[in-house]
Amino acid sequence: MVSLELIGANVDMGSTAFFSARIQQLQETIRERHLAGAVLFHSRDVLYYSGTAQPAYLVVLPDDYLLFVSRGYDFAQRDCGLPAERMVAEGKVNQICRRMFPGPGAGARVGTEFDLLTLAHARRLEEALHGRELVDITPEVLHQRLAKDAAETDAIRKACAAVHAGHEAVLARLKPGLSELELSAHVEAAQRLAGHEGMIFLRTADPVMGRGCLGSGPNLRETSGTVYTLTGVGLSSAVPVGASRRVIQAGDLVLVDLPACVEGYHADQSRTYAVGRAPERAVDLFGRLREVADCLIARVRPGMSCGEMVGLAFSRAEELGLAESFMRFQRGTKAHFIGHGIGLEVNEVPLLTWNSEIVLPPGAVLALEMHVMEPEGITVKLEDTLHLTDDGLQLLTLSPRELTVV
Repeated sequence: MVSLELIGANVDMGSTAFFSARIQQLQETIRERHLAGAVLFHSRDVLYYSGTAQPAYLVVLPDDYLLFVSRGYDFAQRDCGLPAERMVAEGKVNQICRRMFPGPGAGARVGTEFDLLTLAHARRLEEALHGRELVDITPEVLHQRLAKDAAETDAIRKACAAVHAGHEAVLARLKPGLSELELSAHVEAAQRLAGHEGMIFLRTADPVMGRGCLGSGPNLRETSGTVYTLTGVGLSSAVPVGASRRVIQAGDLVLVDLPACVEGYHADQSRTYAVGRAPERAVDLFGRLREVADCLIARVRPGMSCGEMVGLAFSRAEELGLAESFMRFQRGTKAHFIGHGIGLEVNEVPLLTWNSEIVLPPGAVLALEMHVMEPEGITVKLEDTLHLTDDGLQLLTLSPRELTVV
């Protein structure tokens, strides 16, 4: 088994050895599953194994591999971490499969990313594979990506710094009379100037997200169905998430949850602010919510399952008198998760759900995302990006974990 810790410790990201080691681990999976190979097309997965995000197919066989670049070959030559002889300027699926899977292949199986594969794409691949069966390899790819090496963690730290620049913009700009949209624009501009690449990646075929979630006053309690968290209402029904044109007023609570992406890796952070003054009840609830998070930070260790982590959070919330309001939404339903993995996508494996038996390994990076919503009262949220080490969860986000009065 190729060690991801060894990769992170001993090999510079961008070297051919770095990416070759990742591919070797995928080849072990291919051999263990008795597959003829794997065909990867999703940009984040191709980036993980090759170092380039140019449109490409990465075809990995048990003992061979090639990267077929369909467009942007000059960019790929410059960016790619694979040996030059492993790159081919080719984008036609028939030509790619003829070269890597020659002849008829009835009974053989080829892995690909079922979670993002359209029916039309699947039909083209099946036809080009001449009888070979397509099977899902997404779980194995995402499991390999779960534990972050040193270079990945360093990129996530840079993304956390960009998110913190957005927090500082809130402190400088938030005031009564400012619209949610204007506040979001100030935060986004600060993040961009700090290195944010201008978009976030969600592992879904049809994301309706925009730049993130932001809401104030009554909008803080809104939950669009497109994202199962506090979302804000957006500018229109076309993208009903994030900042609206509502004017922020004195006494409002404001949620800012705008992720950032630096060098392909994400950071996710939510902070709650009070304009002018903070209601005592809000300060109290936020303090108890932070205690739930602090309990997890103190007690979660590698080897704990996601379900156990969620159980610990809800148990501590109940002890703190938050049983009714913890992870509650306006209609009385409750979230079934308290966070998610984060890395090349903002919503990676694992999802921290009640029924998840995924065991957390050292190196996992998690966005711990929790809120409290009283049935007829206050709503506050806290979210941080954390790195799971042998010693436990370590905070990567930099902004003060307070209900900040501006």
